[in-house]
Amino acid sequence: MKTDEYYMKIAIEEAKKAELLNEVPIGAVIVLDDEIISASHNLRETEQRSVAHAELLAIDKACKSTGSWRLEDATLYVTLEPCPMCAGAIVLSRVKRVVYGASDPKGGCAGTLMNLLQEERFNHQAEVVSGVLEDECSNMLSSFFKKIREQKKMKKQSSKDNLQNLTDGIR
Repeated sequence: MKTDEYYMKIAIEEAKKAELLNEVPIGAVIVLDDEIISASHNLRETEQRSVAHAELLAIDKACKSTGSWRLEDATLYVTLEPCPMCAGAIVLSRVKRVVYGASDPKGGCAGTLMNLLQEERFNHQAEVVSGVLEDECSNMLSSFFKKIREQKKMKKQSSKDNLQNLTDGIR
């Protein structure tokens, strides 16, 4: 039997695929009976769909793979703590376990802001394991957003320089 770290490394590889597309680097893998039945990464920008999160895409593939909407014995590995939408889909698809890397202080619904995955009022709860390869997952996201901020700063500076050159040319 493979470890949570083994499968999280595969989720990280999925996240790297997202980053190559200039997507937020989030990857997800779903495992059933120690076999990967689906893997996906964030595609919101590529597809221009708010629901194209790594977890939802992986759940959709897993349901098609198994021929069932119930993923009762499956484990979902994801590099970032699920948001409310993904947590809802996890509960509705009956995923047994959720293992995530980095916590999400702005939208995490597997224990950080709230814990929808273990809400007893729902008819299903998932086991939650947090912090698996957390540093690697967090660093990947931090680096991505730092790069985005630097690109915006450079673009703003370039626009400023262009405006100054135009102004100088008028004088």
